[in-house]
Amino acid sequence: MERKSVTIHFPAELLRKAKALKGAGESFNELVVEAVDREVRRRRGWAAHRRIVARREQMRAAKAIEVDSTALIRSLREDEGRRD
Repeated sequence: MERKSVTIHFPAELLRKAKALKGAGESFNELVVEAVDREVRRRRGWAAHRRIVARREQMRAAKAIEVDSTALIRSLREDEGRRD
């Protein structure tokens, strides 16, 4: 994985809390990288959920029937329509 350096300004209280929670063998950098990674995955999941719901509503409106979202979920798992 390519590494780049950035400067981030944390509120003092948040920085104190984060440093207090990190493990003894864990660097502050590792803590931040893992937190950002989790947030990116969470936001991608939420975006996928919103796309599924929107597409389902479009299909419902077009066909006026209940739509099964299984195919939509399967296509997202196969990276169809995934936006990075």
